[in-house]
Amino acid sequence: MSTRVLIADDQAISRQGLRMILESEPDIEVIGEAVDGHDAVSLARRREPDVVLMDIRMPKIDGLEATRRLRDDTAEVIVITTFDLDEYVVEALRAGAVGFLVKDSPPGRIIEAVRAVARGDALIAPEVTRRLLERFVAGAPARAGDPRLATLTPRELEVLHEMAGGHSNAVIARRLFLEATTVKGHVGRILAKLGLDSRVQAVIFAYECGLVAPGDATTRPPGSSAGGT
Repeated sequence: MSTRVLIADDQAISRQGLRMILESEPDIEVIGEAVDGHDAVSLARRREPDVVLMDIRMPKIDGLEATRRLRDDTAEVIVITTFDLDEYVVEALRAGAVGFLVKDSPPGRIIEAVRAVARGDALIAPEVTRRLLERFVAGAPARAGDPRLATLTPRELEVLHEMAGGHSNAVIARRLFLEATTVKGHVGRILAKLGLDSRVQAVIFAYECGLVAPGDATTRPPGSSAGGT
């Protein structure tokens, strides 16, 4: 089955460029183009795309508000930004976006981002996403002692820490000597316990509550173990 994509951008040339890139692939179908945030929400709810490529700066309502309004819908939102350290990107991720792309990303990266989201890999370009989080989240006071952390088991804390490092389930499985299906189960339980909608929101939570700090997310948390489930 094809991945159904909606493109939302107020610049026609940007929409056309994205359409040309995506429609060159047999497994991706562009099912519509939105010219502003209001149009994006309306089209997404009518056409039910799998993925929305959402520009942040648009008239009427911006991509941030449009993403927030689509939070409970089935479409996954990837925000599109001109600069890879856009101050609005973290807010879009908090609002429910699963990742972001820079507008001048190579065609291959855009295609792979859409495919990755369609198969459930929520964190796009983890090395860039982590750098953005470190810049904008680390400046805020940590919510030390967030009571939701106490609901996680030691293994779930390890998995959350690895997620904050931008690692995929397969990589986490190798690092923690687990099966990928076991990691997937842990991720689902982490999101449920924390009351979060996406993997990206879990990463933001890990930074904001002080579980990880800028620069240390690639190491295991103190007291972690290699075995067990």
